[in-house]
Amino acid sequence: MKKFNIRKVLDGLTAASSSSTAAAQPGTPRDNDAIQETVQSDHFQLCKTVRHGFPYQPSSMAFDPVQKILAIGTQTGALRLFGRAGVECYCQHESGAAVIQLQFLINEGALVSALADDSIHLWNLRQKIPAILHSLKFNRERITYCHLPFQSKWLYIGTERGNIHIVNVESFTLSGYVIMWNKAIELSTKTHPGPVVHISDNPMDEGKLLIGFECGVVVLWDLKSKKADYRYNYDEAIHSVAWHHEGKQFVCSHSDGTLTTWNVRAPAKPGQIITPHGKQPKDGKKPEPCKPILKVEYKTTRAGDPFMVLSGGLSYDTVGRRACLTVMHGKSTAVLEMDYAIVDFLTLCETPYPNDFQEPYAVVVLLEKDLVVIDLGQIGYPIFENPYPLTIHESPVTCCEYFADCPDDLIPALYSVGSRQKRQGYSKKEWPISGGNWGQGTQSYPEIIITGHADGSIKFWDASAFMLQVLYKLKTAKVFERARGKEEKPSTDIVEEDPFAIQTLSWCPESRMLCVAGVSAHVIVYRFSKQEITTEDVQLLEVRMQCEFSDVDSPDPGGEQTPTLPTSGAPSSPQETEPPTQPSTGSNSTDGPRDNIPCLQVRSSPLKQSPGYQVELVIQLVWVSGEPPQQITSLAINSSYGLVVFGNSNGLAVVDYLQKTLLLNMGTSELYSPSDHHQRQPRSPRKARQPSGALCDSNDGSNPSEDRCKSPTSDAKDNSFTRSRSSSVTSIERESREAISSFHFCESFPRKTDSLVSPCLLVGTTQGSVMMVAVGLPPAGDQRLQQPVGISSCGTLVRLKGGILTMALLDSTGALLPPSYESWYDPNASDEEKEKSRRRRPASLPSSQEGQDSQFAVVCSEKQAKVVALPSQTRIYKHNITETSFVLRADVVQMAGANCIACFCANGHIMTLSLPSLRPLLDVNYLPLTDMRIARTFCFSNLGQALYLTSPTEIQRITYSQETCDNLQEMLSELFTPVETPEAPNRGFFKGLFGGGAQSLDREDLFGETAAGKASRSLAQHIPGPGSMEGMKGAASGVVGDLARARIALDERGQKLGELEERTAAMMASAESFSKHAHDMMLKYKDKKWYQL
Repeated sequence: MKKFNIRKVLDGLTAASSSSTAAAQPGTPRDNDAIQETVQSDHFQLCKTVRHGFPYQPSSMAFDPVQKILAIGTQTGALRLFGRAGVECYCQHESGAAVIQLQFLINEGALVSALADDSIHLWNLRQKIPAILHSLKFNRERITYCHLPFQSKWLYIGTERGNIHIVNVESFTLSGYVIMWNKAIELSTKTHPGPVVHISDNPMDEGKLLIGFECGVVVLWDLKSKKADYRYNYDEAIHSVAWHHEGKQFVCSHSDGTLTTWNVRAPAKPGQIITPHGKQPKDGKKPEPCKPILKVEYKTTRAGDPFMVLSGGLSYDTVGRRACLTVMHGKSTAVLEMDYAIVDFLTLCETPYPNDFQEPYAVVVLLEKDLVVIDLGQIGYPIFENPYPLTIHESPVTCCEYFADCPDDLIPALYSVGSRQKRQGYSKKEWPISGGNWGQGTQSYPEIIITGHADGSIKFWDASAFMLQVLYKLKTAKVFERARGKEEKPSTDIVEEDPFAIQTLSWCPESRMLCVAGVSAHVIVYRFSKQEITTEDVQLLEVRMQCEFSDVDSPDPGGEQTPTLPTSGAPSSPQETEPPTQPSTGSNSTDGPRDNIPCLQVRSSPLKQSPGYQVELVIQLVWVSGEPPQQITSLAINSSYGLVVFGNSNGLAVVDYLQKTLLLNMGTSELYSPSDHHQRQPRSPRKARQPSGALCDSNDGSNPSEDRCKSPTSDAKDNSFTRSRSSSVTSIERESREAISSFHFCESFPRKTDSLVSPCLLVGTTQGSVMMVAVGLPPAGDQRLQQPVGISSCGTLVRLKGGILTMALLDSTGALLPPSYESWYDPNASDEEKEKSRRRRPASLPSSQEGQDSQFAVVCSEKQAKVVALPSQTRIYKHNITETSFVLRADVVQMAGANCIACFCANGHIMTLSLPSLRPLLDVNYLPLTDMRIARTFCFSNLGQALYLTSPTEIQRITYSQETCDNLQEMLSELFTPVETPEAPNRGFFKGLFGGGAQSLDREDLFGETAAGKASRSLAQHIPGPGSMEGMKGAASGVVGDLARARIALDERGQKLGELEERTAAMMASAESFSKHAHDMMLKYKDKKWYQL
């Protein structure tokens, strides 16, 4: 007999894991002890994989025009990198300080980030998981602006004090060369010029540096002579500066909405002043001031007029107008309205060289909640279709489910109906951010993520192979009438905003049946069809759920014995239902309490339903004697039985969606049998019980409606999650109300005495009870549509501490017994096709002999997990998961060819337990702080996958599989690909002859230690990054990583050797030239006397 009393837990677990106490207590020795558990702790390892969605709170942006990679920095120190569709990467600065600026080392596979904590970092992008090579932390200066010229290793850093420091990006050391503000401005100036807001070198002369100060002063600094050549003064603050590529002109944008164009050699006054959005007065006066132009870019074309692109600058009378991007081209000015505020924009050009015609082809606009790319090459400036999954937050996410290893035909089916929903009018060109390569992943199984949103929409996403792509969007709000104005808003609403928000959903991938519960106490059942239909009348079922506790003392919870079972087998008569076609006849007069009124009005006009998910039935809970219905807390659908079940704090209801009838409407207390020792009924402090109907028609209405009917989106405002839903709470009302927390349809033994399995429903409550409900189905075919379904409660199966989160069934070998399902068929297809595909899946019905258990029920609550043998209902294993915290999410998942329970605790721990013995296999303190959003969206799936919403706009995917962690390097996409840098522009014969071309500068001579000396040590502190070669040696893991690092090192060494070879060749050529000149000189003066010289 194999005993499971030895804990084999992963090495390196934190002391916090002691909160999980093992209490594996094998029961009576039975045949189940022979189950060989194959899953071990070394199958598990936890790590983050990919992050999808729009970068939350973006703050800066950069683009590599050769590699075609876009980088976005955020206010929380995150760095997101994007290439072609499917190429995404996420990194994080440890400090969490805002990223104020990003600069690519163009075509070098490296990126410099400047942070609000006055540190700069060099990222190596040549590895799949980018790492910091060097960091430099400034101690006495605040960083305001950075500039790295193309193909230069010297980075200019402007500061708040108005000084400019220079950093060598190879060694990340400061040069002794400093441009002090008081040397740059005129000596006669009495005021400080303010922070540096711009630095750039003249495109035609690298020795001239243009410095913009906030106050309006611009200085052209000569790097060699260390003095200012020209100073340009304007009496309005500067926000940005842009060069013409010939280096003879530059444009400044100002705080009064003006653009000033300056000729380099004419510093006295601007050559031109324009106010793009200002109204020109007729009397020739200065136009009215406008809002600041925050950024301007000036890009030239060979064939036509230059482009001037700017953000901001609108007139002050455009209050409430959305943010705009202005594109000025020749005489035309296009104002492009954006949906959100503009954070930054970049004009994409054909050349990386600043001294060539720029040839702009697109503008990337980073908005607060979106990324837009505008095509400059087409009339009307259409936008490109965005291939990234950046619309997760289009409406706030209120719930999330993850399905790994789905049926193969699901993704193509959803894609085919979703492709018809796509918008038209996009640019015909390819997406311009096209760098990087996909990972060579071995994961080939289909994965689907479903997100429910505050506006009632549901999105299906293809999440296979570490990518994310929207497949299909369903709008559940279409079923209801919409209020056109505030005065028309129905008074029965129980939520002030987002009345259609999705609370929870249940989806059967095999049958494609979908059931959603909304915040307004409504449930909608959907079928999937490939054909369009028009529904004349939406089928509607109204349910009156109410329950009140009887005034009795709570019995003492006794041992784990089975109660005597009720014998009722007849179907329950519907409590309060309306015929589907009849309108509600409830009372809503101003003088009486609202009664029998649903919260939302189902639309009365015909509903056109496109291919995809189509409404089968709408179920609404109604007001009862002035009390609003309780929100739905749990939901399940079963396609094989044709049933949908939902529960709340009043009880549960079972609906036959095939016959469109209510089968059961039962209070939670009625689920217990009278002699059940597990029933814990607190004394109710309210009025005595009133006469009720056959099942449960009592009233429990004292919670204020605003307390219980909040929209899920309001949870986002509460950033802490510290108490258990089942632990002590503020209201005695809530403590006394036992809500339904979970359901599980299965084929099992409803009673101890049963020897054959039959359809059952397991019901879990917030106070830890698990009840068994027997389902009696009529024979399939016409009888199923005509004869009633029998439902009877069979009392309590088991009790646990804390609310029940998940339940599952295993067979005698420990294999998972999934709920039976009906294969998908198109409800709008011909009858012959329906019959072909509608044959019910043959369910293996294991028979059980007397005295022998053939199934295990697995139950997990907020505190414990238990395994119960069926039909004897004997507890076999028990494990206390946590004493000090509570479990937020638990799922029974398939892993390494076996099954286990995966749990996520409120204290941030992620744990897995083996099945059936409940041995701890993994315990990692993953998230030290958990907020409501993570608690609401965290979900596990099969094959070691899990996800949660890490911010309102981003999904973080993680894996708890050792195999996936080992193969992660291969699966991730590659950001850097070897690409030839384009050739430099040809200077032309005359420019070369007369020196009109670009002037190069040996910056090493100016900024190196020999010429400039050493910088002050106290100014900045150098910190070697974990990604530097020293750090990489220490963090070496796996053959793939070693090979990748070796390749990078070889590449870098090869590059340096190449550069050395080029320099040696140049020196040899120079020496040879000098030798030749010396020889010629010697021959010339060889025979001349001294007086002839």
